[in-house]
Amino acid sequence: MRTVLWFAVLGLLGVASPVVAIADDKPAEAAKPPLPDLPAPSDVAGPPADGEKSKTGLVSKVLTKGTGSAHPTAGCEVKVRYSGWMTDGKLFDTSEKKGAGFVAQFPIDLLIKGWQEGLKLMVPGEKRRMWIPSDQAYGDTPRRPGGPHGMLVFDVELVDVVAAPTKPAKKGKK
Repeated sequence: MRTVLWFAVLGLLGVASPVVAIADDKPAEAAKPPLPDLPAPSDVAGPPADGEKSKTGLVSKVLTKGTGSAHPTAGCEVKVRYSGWMTDGKLFDTSEKKGAGFVAQFPIDLLIKGWQEGLKLMVPGEKRRMWIPSDQAYGDTPRRPGGPHGMLVFDVELVDVVAAPTKPAKKGKK
């Protein structure tokens, strides 16, 4: 069976998630759940003047302060709740499609660049809004009709940071 690296497709008619996943060549057999009706934030059209801006163009703003102290790092996994909108207010992905309170878990190294950068600023319990420029997300051209493109806005709650799995030591040759 051949596997390919592709952007995970979630939601009704397939919605690009912030993670890259491994999938096989089999077509999807089950219908995907529809997205819930979540209104876009009032500032979805563009980042606010009081947002923290990085060198890459990522702008973020803390919505709820966290209670933890560990920041995600390369190689770890994160447990998150999230919703993502395009700047026109269209919701294109949310962890809530699996049910309110659902927590998604992703390897941080497989997330889009804007998520990797933004999550490394966060601590568990924190909720942050991120305005991710197109070059740190999926680009300016949608990969499918109506798919996410351009600047994207995500509300992300970092639920937990999971330590990177340790690799077993290699045995020496005899």
